[in-house]
Amino acid sequence: MKPSLAAAVLAASVLLPTLSVVPAQAAAASCTVGAAERGAEERRLTDPRSAELVARGGLGSFTARFPAALCSARSVAEAEQLLDSWGTALWQAAVNRSQGRRPGGDLAASDDRPLYWARLAMVDQLAGWQPVFAVDREALRGRFEDASRGLRENDFGGAPGVKRIFVSGFDPFGLDGDLRTANPSGSAALSLNGRRVTLDDGSTAEIRAVVLPVRYADFDHGIVERAFAPRLTAGPRAADRITTISQGYPGLFTVEAWAGRARSADPYPDNTGALSGGTYDHPVVAPGMGPGAEFIPTTLPGAAWEAAAQSPFPVLLNTEVTEIPAGGSEPVDRADGPTPGSRAVAGGGGGYLSNEVAYRSNRLRLELRPDLPGGHLHTPVLTGLPADRTQLSGAQFEQNEQAITAEILTLLRAGWRR
Repeated sequence: MKPSLAAAVLAASVLLPTLSVVPAQAAAASCTVGAAERGAEERRLTDPRSAELVARGGLGSFTARFPAALCSARSVAEAEQLLDSWGTALWQAAVNRSQGRRPGGDLAASDDRPLYWARLAMVDQLAGWQPVFAVDREALRGRFEDASRGLRENDFGGAPGVKRIFVSGFDPFGLDGDLRTANPSGSAALSLNGRRVTLDDGSTAEIRAVVLPVRYADFDHGIVERAFAPRLTAGPRAADRITTISQGYPGLFTVEAWAGRARSADPYPDNTGALSGGTYDHPVVAPGMGPGAEFIPTTLPGAAWEAAAQSPFPVLLNTEVTEIPAGGSEPVDRADGPTPGSRAVAGGGGGYLSNEVAYRSNRLRLELRPDLPGGHLHTPVLTGLPADRTQLSGAQFEQNEQAITAEILTLLRAGWRR
């Protein structure tokens, strides 16, 4: 029997931050949370299936109680603390749900979509918040986004002898094609965050993860560097291996041998409808990109990963790139990597944000920890949603999502040496 919505909301409230004690009349008199002008991403909230995904994912109490929480803040400092705490609580609730520690809702625990839609609804509420004091709304949104994506209070435990693996996943994307779309890399990030696993060399490792937005502007403003820099700086938060993960090709995993410096994915937009400004004929370098080579090679154990798992999905080390050769002006596809002096058009994963997260994180790795293994893994495309678009999930969809995460874990455990 499916749990009632009331029971799901009650269970979901366990991890909510405590509201400041403010008289109801005072809060009502000093603050409103109304409708705000919406961007392309937030306009999808008008589809009732977005709220259904939140409620059936057991996170409905976050969106229900967040407006009152906002109105409890009486200063900028309180607002900052509130956004940090609610973002962190939302992230931890999604992680706990994914790992079976939080009841509520009838969607599969592995489903990453409730976190995405709950976060977006709360961002929309923040945009409509009208406090009596002046705020930097974009800065507050940034704090909430970072916290709700695992960028805050999500450090490695630092236990002696425990290795540390840091991974990133992505939000769902392509939502105008099907609003029900999920992202297996985000699901894996939630399922694996904080887990301890036994590696193939017999040692123990802790996994920490973040889920990144599919938005060019966030990359321009350094979200990848904010996520990875603490894990590439010496100390108890430092990783022993980094792996960026995104959804890639139908039916197989690919370990991308090369990450390219360029954006070249237009006319394919991000989740806000924004374009990168670059095409295969005219690639561009993203704003805020630090200095680095045109192509960065992976240092992940690609051969070991190919040997570790070929079922239910095959694993392939992908050496393809697209470049403009030295002295040339036209893009050329290369099956075996870039040639000397060429200009990057696309890495093995293309010229979209999956390639860019690999390039940015590994450019930073080479700057801070060049001895550290790092690279990018593309998952199979997640399939199995019912043809009836009123149905939000299905048995095959859930099985595929769980199988992808299980194989990701097999790969992360492979290729270690004492």
